[in-house]
Amino acid sequence: MCGIVGGIAERNVAPILVEGLRRLEYRGYDSSGMALVDARGALVRHRSVGKVAELERLLEREPLQGRVGVAHTRWATHGEPLARNAHPHVCNGRVAVVHNGIIENHAGLRQRQLELGFRFTSDTDTEVVAHQVVHHLDATGDLLAAVQRTVADLEGAFALAVCSPDDPERLIVARRGSPLVIGCGIGENFVASDVAALLPVTQRFVFLEEGDVADVRRDGVVVFDAAGIAVERPERLSRLSADAAERGEYRHFMAKEIHEQPRAVGETLEGRLSDGRLLVESFGPEAAEVFRQVRRVQVVACGTSYHAGLVSAYWLEDILGIPCRAEVASEFRYRNPVIESGTLFVSVSQSGETADTLAALRDLKRREPEALTLAICNVPESSLVRESRLVLMTQAGPEIGVASTKAFTTQLTALALMLVALGKTQGRLGPEQERAIVEGLGMIPGRIAEVLAKEPAIRELAETFVEKRHALFLGRGTMYPIAMEGALKLKEISYIHAEAYPAGELKHGPLALVDEEMPVVTVAPQDDLLVKLLSNLQEVSARGGEPLVFADARCGVERQADATVLSVASDIGRISAPIIFTVPLQLLAYHVAVLKGTDVDQP
Repeated sequence: MCGIVGGIAERNVAPILVEGLRRLEYRGYDSSGMALVDARGALVRHRSVGKVAELERLLEREPLQGRVGVAHTRWATHGEPLARNAHPHVCNGRVAVVHNGIIENHAGLRQRQLELGFRFTSDTDTEVVAHQVVHHLDATGDLLAAVQRTVADLEGAFALAVCSPDDPERLIVARRGSPLVIGCGIGENFVASDVAALLPVTQRFVFLEEGDVADVRRDGVVVFDAAGIAVERPERLSRLSADAAERGEYRHFMAKEIHEQPRAVGETLEGRLSDGRLLVESFGPEAAEVFRQVRRVQVVACGTSYHAGLVSAYWLEDILGIPCRAEVASEFRYRNPVIESGTLFVSVSQSGETADTLAALRDLKRREPEALTLAICNVPESSLVRESRLVLMTQAGPEIGVASTKAFTTQLTALALMLVALGKTQGRLGPEQERAIVEGLGMIPGRIAEVLAKEPAIRELAETFVEKRHALFLGRGTMYPIAMEGALKLKEISYIHAEAYPAGELKHGPLALVDEEMPVVTVAPQDDLLVKLLSNLQEVSARGGEPLVFADARCGVERQADATVLSVASDIGRISAPIIFTVPLQLLAYHVAVLKGTDVDQP
């Protein structure tokens, strides 16, 4: 994942591009760069290794000025994070290209370009794009035509932004498989991977669709679809403010986003619940009709979103008796899965542009055009949302910290709403059960706030992890995916190796790892599996392990196990528990990382 920003204006775009890169840095931070067409009509470029601050320092020493340009912040896929591999890539001083994604046929293109006399200066797949544009520019004399022909030559997923001193009055962009948005101004227009990059200069946006190529000029934008036909794409007004992506009073974005969870969950519920009932129409006008057809559910997602999907599988089978399978999208799309009639295909993604999740949805729709599809997503203009039959938007707002927090709890909340909608439309939940679940969901924001109030105690517990190299996370039932999420957070930002297991699996191998140097983090709600979990904790203690238990106050763990116990909450239901118990694990990972001195927001 990398960040693109570009612009064409009557003013110097360099400071706007730098600010855009700063706001996109969560998408990549091993190198960055900028290229502009200057007043002399020359293509000028600066690139640097490291974070955007390094590029800023370079620009302070050697300023660039220009009214059209592109910039990029990189997370390396092809080629090491070196200055020569940083974007923009330039060919013969005539074209500058920035690129997100992967060009799968880059090796074949590179060989043909070497035969044509092009010289390579990087190890990246992107440089072939710059050479190919120049190749077609020589043939056509037109930058738009050159990019359109280049796009036809490329295989893979990409978003591109291209500028050239041969045609300094336009900026050409293309999108296939990676997001790209155009920000509309007065006498100026901008492009970026994400709305957040452009909020300081506009709140009016055009979202490119799959296969689009756009000719961006100061006075307007013309979009061409995959067939090369000029099309109208609607302009949308973003509700986000320019300070939505700022840290405010918090030291890190992750801390801010953890503390935003009561609001985010509350807003995800808002307008969808009324008088103890769920409004099924929240999922779309045909939701009731679709949900009545559902006989099984397939959830597809990646990373943290996959963990949310795993929790929903427990819920659906336990509470409704509806078969449900959750699977990692990159596995699902490549294993030729069997999707039976009556399957609701649920894709879960914070951005709505997660490549494997989106590809899985598209593969399904190619095979089953009338498939029952539902997107749970945080970005209303995303591809996943546009291409799904039903949609439920989470209301997390921008998530800048790389370690996902509020996206996860709002996804769990949305999946709980899906459970109620399915149960209600199919008669699997009666009115009293619906009311009880809805009332429980409504209490979650307050319960999360209560957990956040325990942050000082969790910060103190984090001190015991600073010198550790490994940790185990245990859970049973819905708490097993929560343990997986806790382990992911700890290793992602503190670099402590952490693994999660179902607590019952300890005796099947992992127990051999437990000793006095191995913290064992456990989540212990008051449920039917508590007695078995306590037995597992005694196994850990018997081997000198250090159990740390986040517990329901009612369960009495501290009286029955030799463990450090922090009571998180009390009287939590089986739907609320996974949402609430994930918060102390987020705080634990955050404070361990802070104490270790790692870069929390950009691991």
